[in-house]
Amino acid sequence: MARSSTRYICQSCGAVSLKYSGKCFECQSWGTLQETLIETAPQENSPSATGLSCRPERLDATVTTETRERISSGTGELDRVLGGGFMKSSAVLVGGEPGIGKSTLMLQITPFCTTGNILYICGEESPSQVRDRARRLSVTASHLWLLPEVSLEKILESVSREKPGMVIVDSIQTIFSDRYQSSAGTITQVRECTSALIRAAKEQGFILLIIGHITKTGALAGPKALEHMVDTVLQFEGESHQRYRMIRSVKNRFGPTNEIGVFRMDEQGLEEVTNPSEFFIADRTTDVPGNSVLAAIEGTRALLVEVQALVSKTGYSMPQRISSGYDLKRLTIILAVLEKRLQMQTWGQDVFIKVAGGLKLVEPASDLAVACSIASALHNISCDPMTVCAGEIGLSGELRAISDSERRIREAAHLGFRTILLPEANTRNMKSSLRNLQISVKGCPTLGEALGHMGL
Repeated sequence: MARSSTRYICQSCGAVSLKYSGKCFECQSWGTLQETLIETAPQENSPSATGLSCRPERLDATVTTETRERISSGTGELDRVLGGGFMKSSAVLVGGEPGIGKSTLMLQITPFCTTGNILYICGEESPSQVRDRARRLSVTASHLWLLPEVSLEKILESVSREKPGMVIVDSIQTIFSDRYQSSAGTITQVRECTSALIRAAKEQGFILLIIGHITKTGALAGPKALEHMVDTVLQFEGESHQRYRMIRSVKNRFGPTNEIGVFRMDEQGLEEVTNPSEFFIADRTTDVPGNSVLAAIEGTRALLVEVQALVSKTGYSMPQRISSGYDLKRLTIILAVLEKRLQMQTWGQDVFIKVAGGLKLVEPASDLAVACSIASALHNISCDPMTVCAGEIGLSGELRAISDSERRIREAAHLGFRTILLPEANTRNMKSSLRNLQISVKGCPTLGEALGHMGL
């Protein structure tokens, strides 16, 4: 007979304690320990006791084509983020804010997935609500079956009986197992239910799509181990009240990470944006100081993004530094370099930075565009509207080499820009094919020289 014991598990970090305490000893959070009954399975049922084990395989063994075959989602942007499409027996975790379009996207891909029947686990909505959304989005899929169930054991029984090619769980926070005494949504339930579903997907060969909630900090709710268990983690970015949405692959075992797909939300659901660069710079104003264009790299794609800055005299003893879509610490470093190396007085000015379109810039190559926007706003002089830039700024004011300069140049030339500013190290050994493009590539060793080419 299985033995049971009581443990107290932190709902923030997953730390386990033998006795209750008002404060978690690991993450120092208050009131997050929850009593959980843990059952220990008998030893005679273990694989080691029965003598069953998996046999090792050689590294150079022949892999069948079926295991490497990808299934298209019917949406080019989503296929790009996934690395070419869904893989069989894979588990994909999709996270994002409420109302941003997670359930909408899952419903829209069902008519194009030809893996067999699709089982949609309705944990948060009733089947009638899902039908209403499908009718509103004009989605018709005769192979889509709705299962209004939140019990893990009953879900696994239905999956074993129906043998679907794809299972969509909406959402994992509503699923619970009768083996554990904690309520649905707790760390124990989320971890164990996800593990059981992934195990079933690997054994039975279906594609598993899991929708997950996020916390107020923007991270996926549940233990961090949840992201390690799945094969792919997709994160929705952008605000739910905005028209455009972006999906980023935070983790992908079958393709590149940090790849993004851009969608537009309309009456018919999520519509893919095939040329995101035009979207990010579509509404920019060229005669207003404080605007510059960055040639960025997101995953395997080159994008042109508008970076906006506003510099105004502060009314407080401590000037404000506010950034949207850019790291605030890097902004502080750039301001220090501008003031120390180029004698630009920013100590009595409020500085606001915004990346247009809701994109979050994480690569160091975005430093130059941010510095150009700040200098333009500070001097009240517009940047050259036909010039794009990219470069990492060092503490001594030098421009350091960046990656993927060739793709940045080609994207800028494709959209009709006449000049691109890059670090000098990226222009020393340029390919002859790049010199034939209708764009002037200028290498700048320092930040001061780059600002001079911008007319600042």
